Amino acid sequence: MEIIVFLSIVIAVVAVLTSIVLVRRVKKQIAEMTDALVDVKNGNGNRRILSATNELTAPLAYEINEIVVSYESRLSIVQQTEETNRQLMTSLSHDVRTPLTTLIGYLDAAHKGLVTGKDRDDYIETARRKAHDLKEYIDVLFDWFKLNSNEFALEIQSLETAELTRNILIDWIPIFEDKQVDYDIDIPEQPVRVRLDMDSYMRIINNLIQNVIAHSHADKIKIVLSKKENNMELLLADNGVGIEKEDLKHIFERLYKCDKGRSEKGSGLGLSIVHQLVEKMGGSITVESVPGKGTEFMLLFPLEI
Repeated sequence: MEIIVFLSIVIAVVAVLTSIVLVRRVKKQIAEMTDALVDVKNGNGNRRILSATNELTAPLAYEINEIVVSYESRLSIVQQTEETNRQLMTSLSHDVRTPLTTLIGYLDAAHKGLVTGKDRDDYIETARRKAHDLKEYIDVLFDWFKLNSNEFALEIQSLETAELTRNILIDWIPIFEDKQVDYDIDIPEQPVRVRLDMDSYMRIINNLIQNVIAHSHADKIKIVLSKKENNMELLLADNGVGIEKEDLKHIFERLYKCDKGRSEKGSGLGLSIVHQLVEKMGGSITVESVPGKGTEFMLLFPLEI
């Protein structure tokens, strides 16, 4: 009987001591978590809470680490967005206010009779072109903001892309001829069905061609639509000035403008919009370029099964 009592007392003492050690360990871990969270709050997003898998606080430590990682990821996106918006405002100041001031100057001169005859007609024509340039720039900005808003939604449907692509390119032929750009268009007669958003597909083609017209200085453009295994393949190539290898890495980034292969015009958003739209519709886009020889864009979209 005495042995049983003695063993009970020993077990109780051991249990109490174990509990004390465990409580102290847990308190220490909680203090470490608190310290880590304060560090994260002060801006150290790389701080993590270390914990062995057999410790009581391990699940909590791992959960906090995941929250910190998620927080840092969202914070990075917010910071990138803020930087993009800042650059957009700077771009707006230069690319909208400056040509708008020039546009008003030409119109005021014509309106007040400071120029007459052919000079007046030239002033009005220049003002008209600048007004179209401004509209094109604002349209791209609108597309980019809409694409990156929570309200943007695609209307995916089955499209016959061969005929649709032909109809899109018909409107570009007069522009090719006016700009003295030779064009080689190869689109199959048989249907090519793909599930796409029609407006987005049209925007992709228009942006890519506009990029060639505005920045490549090409006098030849080639557009080929074909089936390749289980994909629709759309090739758009030109013989323009090309893009340097270093610039090619960043060609689809927002607001990126190459030092070569681009004029002073452009928002730096057109190819970024193309890349985002292609990905949102489950496709892929790649680009290859040789400086002085030309650039080739390749789009792939899964064929409708």
